[in-house]
Amino acid sequence: MFIEIRHLRSLQAIEQSGSLARAAETLHLTQSALSHQIKALENYFDTALFLRSTKPLKLTHAGQKLVDVAHQVLPDITTLEADLHRMAKGEAGRLHIAIECHACFEWLLPVLDSYRQQWPEVEVDIRIDVSFNPIPAIQKGEIDLLISSDPVANPDIVFKPLFTYAPLLVAAAGHPLAGKKFIEPADLADQTLITYPVKRERLDIFTRFLQPAGIEPATIRQSELTAVILLLVASQRGVAVLPDWVLRESLQKNSLITRPLGKNGMSGQLYAAVRSSDQHARFITDFIALAQQGNP
Repeated sequence: MFIEIRHLRSLQAIEQSGSLARAAETLHLTQSALSHQIKALENYFDTALFLRSTKPLKLTHAGQKLVDVAHQVLPDITTLEADLHRMAKGEAGRLHIAIECHACFEWLLPVLDSYRQQWPEVEVDIRIDVSFNPIPAIQKGEIDLLISSDPVANPDIVFKPLFTYAPLLVAAAGHPLAGKKFIEPADLADQTLITYPVKRERLDIFTRFLQPAGIEPATIRQSELTAVILLLVASQRGVAVLPDWVLRESLQKNSLITRPLGKNGMSGQLYAAVRSSDQHARFITDFIALAQQGNP
């Protein structure tokens, strides 16, 4: 393509100023350099762009078509350049978030509300479907930030800690396990365990509690929604393991009880994973700071 942005800017300047000399001054070019630039355009298309005998210079039909395009394109180019400069400084960008933690969605919403007020120009999107492999997705730029409790060693990815949590067994107040001070793996061998529809390797109850002890629940039932899980637990359709912060409001109803997993309980850490190259961008660091402050 022969036509360049500089050609459009030059033609627009000539139209607005009415002379090569004033246009060259506006563009910080010599009059000779500007004249050669326009002449190259005219030679390439074999048509005149200005009637040089008129004062001020008058556009030909071909010149007017190019200037019309300049009026349409250059404002967008100017906006784009400003956006790219802000992105380079970490003042704007795109934040596409993936969540591996189903329970995190409700916690994340108020964080995002605050974030959008601070960063209205950042394009924010949330992806809850984590059937894909999120680490390659971050590396390829398909997502920009991952909320996860499973850090992995990868030179391209940095895991920033957000807050700690305690996985707790939740059961109906009248459930037989309510009589225990803490839960052992064998206690769940005859239970229906209600979980989110997530692979076992991403659930603490399996990877850190049941599997090491060689225990399998009698039945596994799944639900997408925390509210549905708690409703099923309250009606004694099974038990569940959820982060402590998810349960605080629900326990006020006195229909549910919680017990630690193991004598000393279990703890976990939630992280925000981002590309190493983006970790110092202001719109990224501000989101992480808000997420840490929003510790439920």
